[in-house]
Amino acid sequence: MLNIVILAAGLGKRMQSDLPKVLHTLAGRPMLDHVLHSARRLQPARIVIVVGHGADRVRAAYAGQEDLHFALQQPQHGTGHAVAQAAPLLLEGDADDATLVLYGDVPLVQPETLRRLLEARGRGMAVLTETLADPTGYGRIVRDARGQVTRIVEHKDATEQERAIREVNTGIIAAPTGRLKDWLTRIDNNNAQGEYYLTDAVGLAVADDVPVGAAQPAAAWETLGVNSRVQQAELERIWQREQARRLLEAGVTLADPARFDLRGSMTVGRDVYIDVGCVFEGRVELADGVRIGPHCVLRDVKLGAGTQVEAYSHLQQAQVGAQARIGPYARLRPGAELHDRAHIGNFVEVKNAVIGVDSKANHLTYIGDADIGARVNVGAGTITCNYDGVNKHRTIIEDDVFVGSDTQLVAPVRVGRGATLGAGTTLTRDAPAEQLTISRARQASVPGWTRPTKKKP
Repeated sequence: MLNIVILAAGLGKRMQSDLPKVLHTLAGRPMLDHVLHSARRLQPARIVIVVGHGADRVRAAYAGQEDLHFALQQPQHGTGHAVAQAAPLLLEGDADDATLVLYGDVPLVQPETLRRLLEARGRGMAVLTETLADPTGYGRIVRDARGQVTRIVEHKDATEQERAIREVNTGIIAAPTGRLKDWLTRIDNNNAQGEYYLTDAVGLAVADDVPVGAAQPAAAWETLGVNSRVQQAELERIWQREQARRLLEAGVTLADPARFDLRGSMTVGRDVYIDVGCVFEGRVELADGVRIGPHCVLRDVKLGAGTQVEAYSHLQQAQVGAQARIGPYARLRPGAELHDRAHIGNFVEVKNAVIGVDSKANHLTYIGDADIGARVNVGAGTITCNYDGVNKHRTIIEDDVFVGSDTQLVAPVRVGRGATLGAGTTLTRDAPAEQLTISRARQASVPGWTRPTKKKP
């Protein structure tokens, strides 16, 4: 049975923010979200989040997530004191029970690393360590002549000889639950900080003849913490480079991996191309041969094979078929559904509408709350007038319709199959199939008319 404790009580003073530190974002999600993602991959029996500063805001952010339990640390007296607040909530069943301690401001530790740590503990304790060229400020891992971990000494309490050690503590530990509860009652605050260090449990484990193992992360960035806006920005770029690397290995071409942001998840096919400055949020699916032009934003979008999105287009909660063309400067809003080979051009906005196979709206058009059939041409400057000030109404345009430029369709209205709407038409009634419908003021010329001239002072 596995318990996971996530420490999230810190103030984050150096962040210079009223927002609790663990709610600050990395790749578009709160740092605590990242930790929870890794924690849940281990399928624990219980997750306990220790909150303190901004406790109500943290609880509110995760309201309704029934697998989470909260413990309050108030005031804060160190990591050992924090875990002690969670101890009454930890589950025990047998000698194999374990508790894993993670940190809400160390967001990128990966599930594979945590599994190695749990394996390294056997039935004892294990610590996640890192070897640094400059270990200044970190707790040092002290080993005996046989290489066994004997204790962790904080930098401020270390001797000069101990400060020369380059293997450091990351703070992440796994321990037998029952024994951990006992050690937490025996930790004291006789140290330079006057705090109860969780790391002191290592020495207590050794004294109790409990073996202490160690594991290291696959990448150094997994154990980097965030204590300032500078560190937050640095970790953001590290994580974006890692996500870019994974996509490159999956066969995606990134015009410049340094100018790419993924703030969610992405599923990709073969031969996908992504230009510079693009942002992907939520869940994005790109099929084979999709090409994304520069400076596009895609949020919760699915694109079919061979579809191209040109520069500066924004797509949100939209689904697009194969071989479609979008943009440049196009906007697909929630509920937009484009079928195969549809074209949505520059400065065209589509909202809660279906665009049929081979249909196109290439210029300066708004299509909202509409069903457009196949092979429809929507001329420049067309508007579906879907809102009467209170309610939304739907426009239906059947197959093979030609809509002339500068047309307004005042919903609810239907345009029959094969109809033509003349340019400049304001349609307020259904247009019959296979006919030309036009609504336009009669053109007139005024002979002898002259422009007004500016009066002289």
